[in-house]
Amino acid sequence: MSGNWRPPSSTDVARAAGVSQSAVSRAFTPGARIAQATRAKVMAAAEALGYRPNLLPKILQTNRSGIVAVVVGGFYNPYFAMTLEAFSKALTARGLQMLLVRVESDRILDGVVDQLAGYRVDAVVSALALTSQDAADQLSKLRIPIVTLNSDLSGDWIRSVSSDNFAAGEAAARLLRERGGTRFGFVAGPGDSPAQVAREAGFAHGLEKLGLPPAMRAGGGYDYASGARAARDLFSGAERPDALFCANDLAAFGVIDMLREDFGLTAPADVLVVGFDNLDMAAWAPYRLTSFDQDVEAHVATAMELLDLEAGATCVARVVPSRLVERESTRRG
Repeated sequence: MSGNWRPPSSTDVARAAGVSQSAVSRAFTPGARIAQATRAKVMAAAEALGYRPNLLPKILQTNRSGIVAVVVGGFYNPYFAMTLEAFSKALTARGLQMLLVRVESDRILDGVVDQLAGYRVDAVVSALALTSQDAADQLSKLRIPIVTLNSDLSGDWIRSVSSDNFAAGEAAARLLRERGGTRFGFVAGPGDSPAQVAREAGFAHGLEKLGLPPAMRAGGGYDYASGARAARDLFSGAERPDALFCANDLAAFGVIDMLREDFGLTAPADVLVVGFDNLDMAAWAPYRLTSFDQDVEAHVATAMELLDLEAGATCVARVVPSRLVERESTRRG
């Protein structure tokens, strides 16, 4: 490439299209008033020249970049991939750009505060929860809207969208009892996950309301291996559960495979199993897993609404109901 080469400018486009430079600017500004024929001439000239508008002047003038940071982690879990895709579509539909920020944690947003402070973004959205007030306070100092999923904390700039995890836990207890469960177990997720804590609390409350003893408990992760370990722990002793609620689907898959391979037990004949997330794999033949669908699209649509609220607005924490999808893992006979 020649050392004298320079990228085409808006002036070059205006000259080629036979229009003013301001017309070129309006053609590339969403919602600006410009005749369709003029816009077409500008776009044709821009395409021929390989012109792309420089966003820096607009950023400096408006103090807005049009970029939203999407913070994700735990790509082993298809739930996060589903959420990322939904956020990508929603942001693109608004004419916004997405900055993908990956963190090591698959559960919490707290550790990325310093990293986010270094970006020039208009907002932050994340499927990761915010668990410490100190992290929430630090993020609020950025003075940009921040929306998290399944988090406990909110504030002037911090908003949250959550599944009704407690209600889902209660519903799991009722379903498992109705389907013939007598000895109950809970396969737990990470202890620092607000969603897991609420699901377990709802399950415990549901069992108590039914006059049933507390569930046996094992686990500690949202991944397949954690579910397999939990199944081994729960079924290695003399007292075995016959109905399990798992904190998410991946753990439930690990449970079902471990029960079959190491204990010769199947769902639902020997053990009723309920998961959470309703991943595509839940419908696969080896699992046919009953699960709660979080409705990722509704979560993301609600998150986008919360991005528009002014600082200090009320109703900054929204709850989206989960939908029970029953399959063969809880159907006997």
